[in-house]
This record gives sequence, structure tokens and C-alpha cells, in this order.
Amino acid sequence: MNIRMMILAACIFWATSAHAQKFEGLARTPPMGWNSWNAFAVKIDEKLIRETADALVASGMKAAGYTYVVIDDGWEAKERDSQGKLVPDPGRFAGGMKALGDYLHSKGLKFGIHNCAGTKTCSGYPGGRGHEFQDARSYASWGVDYLKYDWCEHGTANAEETYRTMGSALVAARRPVVFSLCEWGNNKPWLWAKPIGHLWRTTGDVTDCYSCQGVYSMGWKIILDAQVDLEKYAGPDHWNDPDMLEVGNPGLSLAESRAQFSLWSMLAAPLMAGNDLRKMPTDLREILTNKDVIALDQDPLGEQGYRYMAQPGKEIWVKKLAKGEWAFCFLAAGDDHLDLKIDWAGFPFLKGRHAIRDLWTKQSLGTTDKLLISRIPSHDVLLVRLSPIAK
Repeated sequence: MNIRMMILAACIFWATSAHAQKFEGLARTPPMGWNSWNAFAVKIDEKLIRETADALVASGMKAAGYTYVVIDDGWEAKERDSQGKLVPDPGRFAGGMKALGDYLHSKGLKFGIHNCAGTKTCSGYPGGRGHEFQDARSYASWGVDYLKYDWCEHGTANAEETYRTMGSALVAARRPVVFSLCEWGNNKPWLWAKPIGHLWRTTGDVTDCYSCQGVYSMGWKIILDAQVDLEKYAGPDHWNDPDMLEVGNPGLSLAESRAQFSLWSMLAAPLMAGNDLRKMPTDLREILTNKDVIALDQDPLGEQGYRYMAQPGKEIWVKKLAKGEWAFCFLAAGDDHLDLKIDWAGFPFLKGRHAIRDLWTKQSLGTTDKLLISRIPSHDVLLVRLSPIAK
């Protein structure tokens, strides 16, 4: 047995001990990948998933850190089989989930799947309630690496107990799986989910608009506002999840896509792309693969950014980084442009001089010795990284 296998075996042994409730160490930084729901809802099949995996690699997204391909609601057959097992739709996923997982793994990607903590999924397919340990064994046999577990049709179930059961089932199946709790923040999972899952949703669903409000979904700015004061609950292996990226989907302008990506990176949010990667124009690919912005999200310190200040049409978000660095995101939150004038002396936590770098233009903006003056278009951002200057 080589050293890598010995380490993995030791980790599995520890994780499956009597006190373990999840596989530790699988999400030291926020997970990155792609999810089928935002662009395709239930109109999915194995051809789409394989083509998306190919595009993930060819576009440079895999190289940028996007590794999970998550098949959301709608992959299942309408009923379980005669043994009570979940089975894929025989027409749309004729090759089976094991073969599809093998294809993803052959590309150096990881296999994610969706189901629900209730009796049915949100789209009416068989849910996991009462079948948790059976389903976990199926997922393990298919090579699943990531489970997104939704909250529809849950009846009177207790959220913490229900998710703890599924988490225990995953550990018992002995295949390390990132567990994503999609409970919509209804029961404040940030207060109890850290021992159970690696990430948990904090709100209802995002949709591709800036600040619209629907019955079950909302624009990303509304979701952003709901993250205020949650930063203390996040960190390595336990992340607040403000839902997926709408970058590149029709309802967002290019500026709004860039702003969502910037702010989700400031939040140390899981970065799950939700656009059609097979038809992605260059300007959107450049947003999703900006290594300097991704580095904020994946910073090893693991601190979630926080809203430092909010005024009409103007917000300042701050994120502490490793090695004494800081990130600042200035959002033109209103319908008009924002004329920004920043005196860095007004931030008492900044000690000493810092060099300023614009992470979108890749340009130096000087140092914190001088005022920062910029005009930011509506719903756009100025995103900068501050690096200490040695005396």
C-alpha cells in the first residue's frame, strides 16, 4: 500500500469512528464546480452532463479550480425499483450513474448528485426520507463525491435530526462525500450544521436578476444582504452557502455577473457555476476563470468577508486574507453610478502602508498613502487586494 492510500485509509477509519458525523478535511476551502439546475432545471440527460464536463476542461475552468459536476434534481426515475433503490431515468440516463461518474473521474473531475430530505424531491421524484442508508450505499457504489440534499416534502421532520441521519449514512457507506445541506436557512443551520455538513444554504434559491423577489427565488443582491452577520459561522470545512452563481445567465448584465462573482468570492462562498458552459462567450469565461478573484474565495485563512458599511447606493465589503493582506469590494448598489473617494486612514484595522491592485483590470492603483478615486457603474464593483509594503 503506497503512502497516499495509507493516509486515505487512516482518514476513513477516523471519519467512521463512533463520534464522526462527517468526513473531515474535504472542503478546507469552499468547493468549486458546476451545477445543472440554474441553466437547465430538470431538462438534463447524460449527453448534456458529458458535454458539460468536456467544456469544463476545455474552457480552462477545471484548471481554475472547478472540479465538481453536480447533477441536480430530475435525474431519477419516477419510482424506486422493486428493492427500494433509487435508479436513474432509463431514457435520459440509460448508461447508468456509475458509468457517468466514471466518465467524470476520467476527466479529473468529481461527481456530484442531488436528492431531497423529504419523501419527494422538489420536482416530484423519489426523495430520501426513510432510505438514507440505502441511498448512501448506492451513491458510494456509483462513485459520488458530493451530495446536495434539498428540503422539499419534509412534512414535520426536524431539520437537524434529518440531516444528521443522512450525514451518518454517508459516513457509514465509507466513501468520502462532501455533504451540502440545502435547507434554505429555514432552521438556521449555521447554528447546528458544522458537525454534520461541509456547507449549508443560508437562503432560498437564487435567480438570474439583481434584486427581484419571487415566491421561491430572489435576486443575488437580496441574498447578499442576508449574509450580513453570518461570517462568524463560516470557516474551513464549514461554509455558509448563499446559493449558486448566476454568472452568464440571461437575466444578468455583464456588470452584474462580475459583481456577483466578486462578492461571492468575498464571502468565501462555494463557487458553483450555473450557466451553459458549452456556449460560454469569452467575456464570461474570463469572469469565471479570473485567478486573482478566485484566490480571494480560496484564501487559506478561510475567513468570510463582511459588510463594513452600507449607504444608499454604496456598500463596502471587507475580507481578511492570509499573510496580512486584505480584500475590499466597493459595490455601486443603486441604479446610478457611484463616485468613490476613499481615504484609507478611515479603516483603523489597516496597519502601515499597502499596495493596491485592481483584480479585474490587473492594474496597480498605487498605495494607501493617497485617496482612492474611482467611478463605478451601476450594479458593478471595484475589487482590490491590499498587500503590506515592508518598511
